[in-house]
Amino acid sequence: MKIKIKKYSKTMAMLILIIPWLTVPLLGKESIKRFLPAGIFISFIVHMFNFVAKKRKWWFWYQILSPKITWVFPFTWGPFLVGSLWILKYTYGKIFSYLVLNLIVDGAFTYIFVSFFKKIKIFALSKFKKFQLLCIFMIDTLLLYLFQFVLEKQKK
Repeated sequence: MKIKIKKYSKTMAMLILIIPWLTVPLLGKESIKRFLPAGIFISFIVHMFNFVAKKRKWWFWYQILSPKITWVFPFTWGPFLVGSLWILKYTYGKIFSYLVLNLIVDGAFTYIFVSFFKKIKIFALSKFKKFQLLCIFMIDTLLLYLFQFVLEKQKK
């Protein structure tokens, strides 16, 4: 499927990648050091999972620069990674709050933004239903928490 790249796509992708990183200094040095390994871990897992999803045509991200560089890159390494750091900072150690906040954020992405992103040619589901996507997000949520938990245990 060949998608015509809009003129603003490259700029928008760069903004989506960079703007969340502008908030990172507000996390504080200790929070960054504490949660960055888990954030990188889950972002890597999400990025790799997208390769599986692309092969199986569960969903797709429209092209930005080339067939290999899609919208998944700026979203994963921008708002997803930085958002994971913020969520961990404020909810780690409070599992119920962590799960509820992630359900709200992931639910908003799934049930509000997926339709919008399809309209503006960023992301679309093909063989996946929204509920399945939300389930994948919640598995990622659990993996992120578990990874941070293991890191914390090793430090003690």
